[in-house]
Formats: sequence, C-alpha cells, structure tokens
Amino acid sequence: MLFKRFPVRCPLIRNGHRQFNRPNPNIPSLQVSFSTETLAEEQPDLHDSVGSIFRIITTSSSHDSMIQSLESSGILLSNDLIDRVLKRFRFSHGNPFRALEFFEFTGKRKGFYHTSFSYDTMLYILGRSRRFETVWQLLFEMRRKDRSLITTRTVQIVLGRIAKVCSVWQTVKSFRRFRKLCVDFDTSCFNALLRTLCQEKSMTDARNVYHNLKYEFRPDLQTFNILLSGWKSVEDAEGFFEEMIQLGVMPDLVTYNCLVDVYCKNRLVEKAHKLIDKMRDEEIYPDVITYTILIGGLGLMGQPDKARDVLKEMRELGCYPDVAAYNAAIRNYCIAKRLGDAFALMEEMASRGLAPNATSYNLFFRCFYWANDLGSAWRLYKRMRSEGCLPNTQSCMFLVKLFRRQEKVAMALELWNDMIEKGFGSFTLVSDVLFDLLCDSGKLDNAERCFLQMVEKAQKPSNVAFRRIKVLMQLANRHDSLRNLSEKMAMFGRLASADDERIGDSSEMHPSFCTPVELTTNMYLNQCTLP
Repeated sequence: MLFKRFPVRCPLIRNGHRQFNRPNPNIPSLQVSFSTETLAEEQPDLHDSVGSIFRIITTSSSHDSMIQSLESSGILLSNDLIDRVLKRFRFSHGNPFRALEFFEFTGKRKGFYHTSFSYDTMLYILGRSRRFETVWQLLFEMRRKDRSLITTRTVQIVLGRIAKVCSVWQTVKSFRRFRKLCVDFDTSCFNALLRTLCQEKSMTDARNVYHNLKYEFRPDLQTFNILLSGWKSVEDAEGFFEEMIQLGVMPDLVTYNCLVDVYCKNRLVEKAHKLIDKMRDEEIYPDVITYTILIGGLGLMGQPDKARDVLKEMRELGCYPDVAAYNAAIRNYCIAKRLGDAFALMEEMASRGLAPNATSYNLFFRCFYWANDLGSAWRLYKRMRSEGCLPNTQSCMFLVKLFRRQEKVAMALELWNDMIEKGFGSFTLVSDVLFDLLCDSGKLDNAERCFLQMVEKAQKPSNVAFRRIKVLMQLANRHDSLRNLSEKMAMFGRLASADDERIGDSSEMHPSFCTPVELTTNMYLNQCTLP
C-alpha cells in the first residue's frame, strides 16, 4: 500500500463523525473573488429586476434616456440590486462607460452610499478597459467618503488590472500610491501585491519584489505561502523554506503542500512521501489537496494505476477524494491514451455521488480534439448536457474548433443556440471561430442572426469578427443590414487601446523587478479565493 507508513488516524474523523475541511485563513489566493453567489442563485424577483435594469442601461440610446427609463421603471435601486447589476456588467464584459454612468447616477442620490463591493466591481470594470485615470479618480473619491471602503481586495483588483498591461516597476509604483489611500497599509497589502505579480507577471518578479521590499513590511505565513507556490527547482524551494524557518515563521498545511508539489513536479514522489511523514509527526495532516498532488506526480512518472490506488488509500485513511482528485487520476489515463480506464473512473466517481464537472469532460474533449474525432466529441457533449453539466468556455472551444475544421455548420449552430439559451461559455471567444466558419460557408444570414443574439445578451462581438461580416455584407450589397450592425457595435463605444493611458513614465524601469519568466502556480493555489 502506498501509504502503509501512515496510521489510520486522520483529523478528518473525530468522535466518529466525518469532518469537512474548513477554510484556512493563511491560504494565499491568486484569484479575485467578489461573491460566492452566482446569477443563477439570485431570488427570482431580484433576478428579474437585475435583468430589467441591465437591459435599460445597455439598450438606452443616450444618458438622459437611460436616467428617464430608470426613474420610470418603478424598480427600487437598492445596494443589493446595484451590486448585482455591476456584477453582471463584469461577467458579461458589458460597456464600461454605461456601467460608469449607472454607477455615478445611483451614487448621486441623496442619502445613498455605494458598498465596498460596488466600488470594487466598478474599479475592475474600468481597469479591464484600461481607464486608469478614472480608476484613480474613483479611489480618491472613496478616500474622501470613507477610507475603510479601500480594502485589501481593492488593492489587489487595481494592481491586477495595472500589472496586466504595465511593467513590474510601474505596478510597484502604483502600489506605493495606496500608502495615502488605505487605512492600514500593512503586510496584507504587501501580500496583495505579491499575489498580483504571481498571477499577472512571474514568480521570479514576485520574489525580486519581495527581497526589495521585505524590510518595509513584516512577512507573515501568507507571504511565504504565496512565494513558495511556484518553484520549479527543488533546491531553491528548500532554500526559501529554510529562510522562512529562520525568520521564525512556522509552516502550515499550505506550506507543506507547496513543497510536495515541487517534489512531484520533479518526479521525486518518494521524497514527497517522506515530507508527508514529517507533516504527520508535526500533527499537520495531509488533506485531499496533498493526495491530489501525489496523484499528479505519479501520472508524470507514467504510473496511472498507482495513482488510482491512491484514491482507495485515501478512503482508508479517512480522507475522501473529491472531484478534483478524480479528475487528476482521469487525466493520467487520458495522457496514457487509456480512455476506457478513464471513462470507468468517471463512472466510479459518479457512483460515489460525485458529479463530473466541466473539467472532467474537458479531459476527454481534449483527446477527441487532437484525434480529430468529432463523432465521439459530439456524443460526449450530448451526454454532458443530458446529465445537467453545463460546458465551460474550454469545452465550447474544443467543439467549435472541431466544427470549423470539419465544416459542420449545423452542429456549430446547435452549440451556439444552447449557449444562448443556457448562458454558458464565452460568447466572444466562441463567436470568433463561429463567424469564421459561417463566413467561409457563405452563411451570412446565420452570421447576422448570431451577431444580433450576442448584442441582445449585451455581449460585444470582436472588431475582427465585425470587419469580416462587414466585408461580406458590402460585397452582397446588404447595406441596410450593415447599417443595423454598425449601430449595434456603436452602442458598446470605443475602449481605450493599450497605449491610451499609462500609469507613469514607461522609461522608469528597475532592473531588479523585470526578469521575464514563465508564470507557474501550483494546482493548490489555483483553487483558492480571497477570504
């Protein structure tokens, strides 16, 4: 048995009852999470109100007509409703100018104050459209009204948008500006900067910034967990771990999982086992994430059967596999091209009450895509839908690229209609491939219909797709249709280009902050969110 050295005692079973893992406050995050709620979970009445307000904002011909429609709608514009409307703008990539007009209109009402959530979402929308001057204006407004509105989440949101288009030095320079904005400019803000650099730049950039700024802030456990998350070199990771111990920061489960991940990525599974022994000696017990990492490590060594045995060993130890653990084992079989075993494992997962998710199906879609097996991919899609699992963007991209490769217009349109009806996948990414297929096949009527469906969903078609359709409509003398589509595109306004706005002088570069290295993060941190 792979884990026979471990006693059966497990912290997940206490007093005869299974205990579920609780969130660890020291878990670092590489993602910004605004809310645990989804649009599908909204109360029916509120959901309808959000949809109505969103349609008014996106379809109004002018600012004045939008205000008039909002005032005559009879819908109470509460904080909760405004939060959800802005959230919908964020996830639907709606027009940032319309979102800002709505935000400013509601904020000017007497006695009304926006929530921190609304401010954060508005900052994200503006930052994504690279309106950084407006971002800072909004931050100064927040400081003027109530400095407590500017939280660690706010810092990470703004820095994340800046880091995506600016240099590391400019990102750090922007970070320093928060000293005059935040109530407490402390280690939590420093950690937000490091988290941002790990996500948007590289782990090396984050570590360089850490070494330059570590004397201004007192590093804590979360600081080291963030920086340990992406090491490739075992020697470097162990050296950084020793530095952590020397500073008197004691490791936790997350820290050890980071080291286990480094060992497994370097195919040192036996060393990972010894580290897990050490964890248990310190009464830090491995969790489902630890074992999932081990499963991935065994897969890298070409041992999918041993990886599957880990699932059984986990249950014997009282640590029950979740969907992610099964997906890791399924992935190993897919890489080994043993799809029969992979499907059998997915059936086992379902029999244990764990419903396969979109990631589970994407493992198979990837195999079928590279094998150019459209028939199997389409049957899997039908099964996926029949079992109530909505595809994600990756699922849709595998399928629509197969349709384009084999010129299957009918299948592509069926997938698109499902997306429109159920609201899954990225309309912008999928539509680019779909419009290529429709235009190549001369299906201009279908292309126009899909274009208008996107607009009705407040989704902006890409400029490339619009130009492609525009050329064909000009050749076909369909001037009325082209005029209609042009008016629809004009509703979304013009977003700023990458060079329209800058954070500072681009010539201000600091050599110690600008070493380009491929971003690497371990599987554990990718599942974390801000508390």
